[in-house]
Amino acid sequence: MANHQIRSGDNPDLTKERKSGNFNTEDLAAFLYGSRERVLRRREISKIVDSNPDLVNAVPLEFLSREKRMGVQMKKTSKLMSKIFDIADVSDQDEMTHLISEVFGTDGFPLAIHSIAFVPVIQGQGHQELVEELLPRAMKLEIIGTYAQTEMGHGTNLRELETTATYDKNTEEFILHTPTRSSMKWWPGNMGKTANYTTVTAQLMIDGKNYGPHNFVLQLRDEKDHRPLPGITVGDIGSKMGLPSIDNGFLALDRVRIPRTRMLMKYSKVAPDGTYTPPIHSKLSYGSMVYIRAHMIYLLALNLSSAVTIATRYSAIRRQGRIEQDLPEVQVLDYQTQQYRIFPQIARAYAHLFVGKEVLELYNKTMEGLDKGETDLLPDLHAVTCGLKSVVSFSSALASEQCRMSCGGHGYSEASGLPKLYTTIVAGCTYEGENMVMLQQAARYLMKCHKHAVRGEPLSYSVEFLGKRGESRSRIGMNEGNFEKEIENLFLAFEHVARRVIADASQLLEKRIHFGESKEQAWNGVTVEMNRAARIYTRLFIGRSFHRKVMSSPSTVRPVLTDLLSLYLHYECVDMASHLLHDGYCSGEQINYLKKRLYEDLAKIRPNAVSLVDSFDHSDRQLNSVLGRRDGNVYEALFQWAKSSELNYTDVLPAFGHLQKMMEENRAKM
Repeated sequence: MANHQIRSGDNPDLTKERKSGNFNTEDLAAFLYGSRERVLRRREISKIVDSNPDLVNAVPLEFLSREKRMGVQMKKTSKLMSKIFDIADVSDQDEMTHLISEVFGTDGFPLAIHSIAFVPVIQGQGHQELVEELLPRAMKLEIIGTYAQTEMGHGTNLRELETTATYDKNTEEFILHTPTRSSMKWWPGNMGKTANYTTVTAQLMIDGKNYGPHNFVLQLRDEKDHRPLPGITVGDIGSKMGLPSIDNGFLALDRVRIPRTRMLMKYSKVAPDGTYTPPIHSKLSYGSMVYIRAHMIYLLALNLSSAVTIATRYSAIRRQGRIEQDLPEVQVLDYQTQQYRIFPQIARAYAHLFVGKEVLELYNKTMEGLDKGETDLLPDLHAVTCGLKSVVSFSSALASEQCRMSCGGHGYSEASGLPKLYTTIVAGCTYEGENMVMLQQAARYLMKCHKHAVRGEPLSYSVEFLGKRGESRSRIGMNEGNFEKEIENLFLAFEHVARRVIADASQLLEKRIHFGESKEQAWNGVTVEMNRAARIYTRLFIGRSFHRKVMSSPSTVRPVLTDLLSLYLHYECVDMASHLLHDGYCSGEQINYLKKRLYEDLAKIRPNAVSLVDSFDHSDRQLNSVLGRRDGNVYEALFQWAKSSELNYTDVLPAFGHLQKMMEENRAKM
């Protein structure tokens, strides 16, 4: 079948792999991105970027200092924004995501937080007066904003944030203050040197009463000379594990006054006389975080898809060892261990892309309902995004590291692009909610839903399985040959484990409370089991989402997606074998059957592996990887990349003089 990546002059092993695929990569790319037209637009945008020298790095960013890297990215931002309306539809999120990826990669975009946090928060939580004042300016980039929530001493636990916003009725102003060193805002992206406005999450204080965390808009720097305004201490927090071009910042506030109207008051309100009006639903204040989490799930999936593309292509090119001594060295991709390492990660990338799209649609649907006063979907959305944020970021980090290690020694080089992808993905385990805390938030929702299920009350869509009464023994392996029944047996197994683990966690909690522990003490004593329950609930949600998407796919690509779904579910079920065996739901023989099917799935995926990652349609600029380049001509490109190192600008480093002198002195002593 057709693979759109085949070109003359490519590495012959990669061409062979592309010709072995049994589906049309154009059809799968169109399904992934929504339509054939969208795929063509992506490629058109890529060509425009490639042809514009202002948007292309003169040398690899990896060989620049951090300050120079930031300078390159800021310059490209300015050039891009001056012509952006000629390149992409700025109202189309998919086009913008692709464009930013093409120009800035994973190194860091100076307007990232402005686009995905500051603007959406103003739109979603701002009252009309504030929206009319700031949104047009933010959209036209007259100002650049960021989002300051996390403090040096507190992150996910918003209730304990120390920053205060005290209302002064006499002047109708809020006084923003960070009273301690640990209360300094710490980590906001693009705050260090870029943004001149920010939202600030602070405890709302009125007449000595704390109304909890609320969001406020603060101008950080003068709009003319960009210097910090009085009472504001702001700067960059320094080098990090990754994201070198992002100026994550710190912020200290010394009784800075802002007008009352700079509080975001679409839902919570403070009247001029200090009267406080709470939102109609307690979770409405989480709207901005839910949006960011929903968005980051899809972005994490895109990053993982890049990692598996690099690992799969390179594994098809790299030859190492012999299976039969009288034949040439084999492609690394022929080893079952390599397939077991990479192919489940390909399936995971597809699953995450599909669930990422689904949860973004759910977010939009929920927000439309909120505008009408409908809040029914909000608790489910909050729980799902908390679980997904944790599970997707953690599993993507593990998956990308597997991809890196699968590339052997070259995977350790930044030339592979994989170290940067890993550090970008692993950061998602912490920002916008630390993963363990996110799982506990999802678990609290599950405990409430479990009680509803026990009482026979209606359950919302993501937890409907709690109301089912499944069989005590699995039927895995009893419907071989009937794919739909086999798949449903796997889902029934997932649901069984999820129900049992959630029920067990609930019983442990109630038991501790019964024996005299406070609710808080009891909860702390069962959080490992609570997190386990939340993970399984989330993994079930991802699997169901993957299945829904496969069943809606075109007939031309459904067979290969079905193979991928089968691999994903068998891999997941083998991974939770101990849970399936725990209460006798599955036998050891059934676990062996799952493993057998898993190995068969690997063999089915093998001829389609390269075409599956080609269908992600990532350009070489997006991948930023010598190992994963489209043409497969890796080794010459690797040498050319190395020659860009500034250490190779001269044959002898000036600093080597210190060692030269040492050796000469030592020789003279002989």
